[in-house]
Amino acid sequence: MAEWWSIEVLHGESSAFRWQEQHDSALIEAALTNGALDGAWHAGSWGVIFEVLFGTEEQWQAFRNLPAVRAALDAVPDPVNGLLVYRGRGGGADARKPRRPKPAPAASAVSLPEPEAEPLVDLTGISPQDPAEAGMAAGPASAGHAPLETPPSQP
Repeated sequence: MAEWWSIEVLHGESSAFRWQEQHDSALIEAALTNGALDGAWHAGSWGVIFEVLFGTEEQWQAFRNLPAVRAALDAVPDPVNGLLVYRGRGGGADARKPRRPKPAPAASAVSLPEPEAEPLVDLTGISPQDPAEAGMAAGPASAGHAPLETPPSQP
């Protein structure tokens, strides 16, 4: 059964469109001479995809191992994160457009909790407490205050 295979190239230090211009003839010729039944190029704002249909997986492997194909794949603009080779058409089954790459996970991708609002204190209605009410007994040395009387004890 014939299967589609995709070579997806993302923009990197240089444009994926420039990479396509440099290698599309060699990739198309290599695909056709190794039994490709169909093929297509797709371009997006993120890069390009070369989709090719082979009758067997062995034909795909023979195409993939050709020196011209290996040289083209080694020359992608971003060799670490900018090359995806997979079975199927770009984006998955029945997709009309190739899939868009997701951003790489990073520590900054997690949202931080919002800071809590600090409690407001209204200082306009606060006055100093009377030492007697605050539980501080005023002694004879306290200025202008009479000594506190203790309540009579109950029998």
